Amino acid sequence: MNKHLCIHGHFYQPPREDPWLAAILPEGSAAPSLNWNQRITRESYAPLARARRLDGSGRIVEVLNCYEWMSFNAGPTLLGWMAAADPDTVRLMVEADRASIKRLGHGNAMAQAYHHQILPLATQLDKELEVSWAVDDFQARFGRAPEGMWLAEAAVDTATLEVLAANGISFTVLAPRQAMAVAPLENGHWTPVDQGSLDIRRPYLVKLPSGLSISVYFYDGPLSQAVAFERLLADGEGFWRRLSQASGPGLLTLATDGETYGHHFTFGEMALAFVLDQARQGRDGLTITNFGAHLAANPPVMQVRLHEPSAWSCAHGVERWRSDCGCTDGGHPGWHQRWRGPLRHALQRMKDMADQHYFQRGASCFSDPRAALTAYGKVLAGLTSQDAFAKEHFRKKLSAAEQAVAWKLLAMQQWGLSSLASCAWFFDEVSRIEPVNALTFALRAMELAERTGMSGFEAEIMPILRSAESNLPEYGNAEAVWHKLVLPRKESEASLTAQALLTLWAEERLPEAGQTAQADWPGVSVAVTAESASGGTAAISWAHESGVDTVRYQWTPPGSGGDGVTGGNGQDDPLGTAVTVQGSLSGEQTHFLPGDLPVNKRQALADAFAIRAGDAVWESAAGRMRFGVHLVTEIQEAQATMTLAPRWAGMWASLAWSWLWGLDLPAKRRELLLTFLRQSSGCGYERAGLMERVGARTLALASSPAPDWTALELMVKRLRELGLPEEWWAVQNLIWDKQLHRGAGRSFAALLGFAV
Repeated sequence: MNKHLCIHGHFYQPPREDPWLAAILPEGSAAPSLNWNQRITRESYAPLARARRLDGSGRIVEVLNCYEWMSFNAGPTLLGWMAAADPDTVRLMVEADRASIKRLGHGNAMAQAYHHQILPLATQLDKELEVSWAVDDFQARFGRAPEGMWLAEAAVDTATLEVLAANGISFTVLAPRQAMAVAPLENGHWTPVDQGSLDIRRPYLVKLPSGLSISVYFYDGPLSQAVAFERLLADGEGFWRRLSQASGPGLLTLATDGETYGHHFTFGEMALAFVLDQARQGRDGLTITNFGAHLAANPPVMQVRLHEPSAWSCAHGVERWRSDCGCTDGGHPGWHQRWRGPLRHALQRMKDMADQHYFQRGASCFSDPRAALTAYGKVLAGLTSQDAFAKEHFRKKLSAAEQAVAWKLLAMQQWGLSSLASCAWFFDEVSRIEPVNALTFALRAMELAERTGMSGFEAEIMPILRSAESNLPEYGNAEAVWHKLVLPRKESEASLTAQALLTLWAEERLPEAGQTAQADWPGVSVAVTAESASGGTAAISWAHESGVDTVRYQWTPPGSGGDGVTGGNGQDDPLGTAVTVQGSLSGEQTHFLPGDLPVNKRQALADAFAIRAGDAVWESAAGRMRFGVHLVTEIQEAQATMTLAPRWAGMWASLAWSWLWGLDLPAKRRELLLTFLRQSSGCGYERAGLMERVGARTLALASSPAPDWTALELMVKRLRELGLPEEWWAVQNLIWDKQLHRGAGRSFAALLGFAV
């Protein structure tokens, strides 16, 4: 009996980048993580690449890369962030795809529409860009052309499938209720179907008006829902039994969000790893495969007609992304979504105006504006260099000024596409972060259009936003949201200079007179050259653009001329001293107060300060304690703690550090130290901070050419004597990668939970 299983994971996060910095700024709701991308990667995406499989006594027997055994897609914008923030997980995704090709002849990885747009609502131009850019990104990351593509929210119509097929995509995956009728390929007799009567164990062919065709797989809706909402991940064996009972001849497909494993259900990746292990062993006659391999072995013999436009997460077609259809998440019963239509209208109008401007202005910059825009995906993906792109697509002998215009036009299109990502309409309020981000991307696109000669955006867009009613009286409508939440995010030469100066100050990198230091974000760099203690120049250069804007600045750094505690100018607040900038564009002088920066940009400055100041405080305290810990005396009769305990308590972490790393004291002195360390064991964050440093040092020592296993084992035992929270994720990964549990490090590995 040919019973096959394919579990698909959809990995995507809403676009969160600041469109000037091209960096994801701190998000307070994700704390203590920096932002939601970091938090969900830590809780779900990374654990899936290194899922622990345990034996009956709870010890690690394998660290499984689930991506090697499951189908998956990951959004290009998410992978772009992960490539810098967590390259190890991206590497393991790529390795998993290659391993699946070696095993099955077809890769587990699928592409995804670039910006997660609802493609049935997109213009023909945007459909083509979303798909072609996604193909380029996939090619760059996985080293091959994609066979399949995941559509945002599984939103589909014939025009969308035509674009997929034209770009070489062989298949996509949809929800069963999106099928309307099926027929044999040959006789064409159509039979109506619904999600209850559709045979989801086979692929279907969609014949397209152009003469092209594409295959469609349908996932098991109820079982996929059970994974997401019925706690199937609470028990791996129970999960397996449900799958086995539901299986039969053909392919059983589940489609799940990647966040389900770990973020929504703690240790969900371990339940999935158990199921994948059972399937790779062929338990109950059920074997694991992927869509590409199954399609090659089982070409469609049936064709399907689809409800269109339709999507998996809206019972009304694609109305969720353009009307108050009643489908929403957000948890506010009684709130309306009448704002959706006007928001869609406003953002689409902005994009239409940007498109018109691109082709009119771009005619003098590009030899073929449409071909250049399509090929720009290769620049974003790193498949081609800016120089090579310019040589192929810019008009001959284009001036430097016109080249700068060309790059701005392309960036305008990039952020215009970002503004139409599906997330802006998914929830229940126009002032939420997702619509605000969409409007911010639109603002950036409008700014770039204006810098290349266009005007009139706000006069066109504001009346539309005025009709997008908020549920919150403090906003009233989306026009107020624009003025209160969106416009303050806009960068200027003065605000960028201020952020660069304060970042360098927070990181203790401010240049001396005659020297240069640079503050970098993915989208922009600011090189600060000091001419005096309070003035100099700042050179601003944008990624994927040409030219540099150089401004002159005046600014008094905090503490300059003072006692190092309070500013010499009487200003203790780093955000309260204005930066004066002589603009390169306007030539005008601007006084910018850093305290006027949006909260997430002020938080980024606070984080830069916390990292450097925290390291400096730690280095000082740990250095002092190298000597001070030896002054701990013998415990006296009836002594309950150390004398001056409140003073010592401020040095608890560095005292504990000395003890963990091999401090040798006579018994009575050791007893007093341990009494105190256990008694004042630090707050939760202090303990977590200590363990972060312990983990980093452990990782460095364990990966050295000749680890001192005795010292490492002693450290773990002493740590447990103090009852400190253990976090050995990275160290366990190192042990598995280097197979240290099979050699001299086996005793240490056993302490960290490995079966040896």
